[in-house]
Amino acid sequence: MEIKRIDYHFSICKVSDYSQVNLNGKYCFIGKTDEENSLVCLTEDVPRNAIACDHNWKAFKIQGILDFSLIGILSKISALLAEHEIGLFAISTYNTDYILTKSDHYEKALLVLANAGYTVL
Repeated sequence: MEIKRIDYHFSICKVSDYSQVNLNGKYCFIGKTDEENSLVCLTEDVPRNAIACDHNWKAFKIQGILDFSLIGILSKISALLAEHEIGLFAISTYNTDYILTKSDHYEKALLVLANAGYTVL
């Protein structure tokens, strides 16, 4: 399986609403529940109405389009990183999965995956 590096810095935020979110930014993941409005975006795109933010995240994605019938992809990656005490924040889209780790663990995470047989692009 191929893992593609994404060489940007990300922030994970809680926003009061989505009125100031740059939906046309290169990366913009939103999640809305009855309790919160969440946003993951490039750090440079954090809106002014962010209530809370956690900065210094880097991302990689599972390359290609994943069929919904595939099982255990995130579980295996999560377990590998957990064994090396690397936390993650996962985002799934229609096509694939994105995994974020804190910037100071990013290179180690990619090395762990490469050593486990993943191809890092």
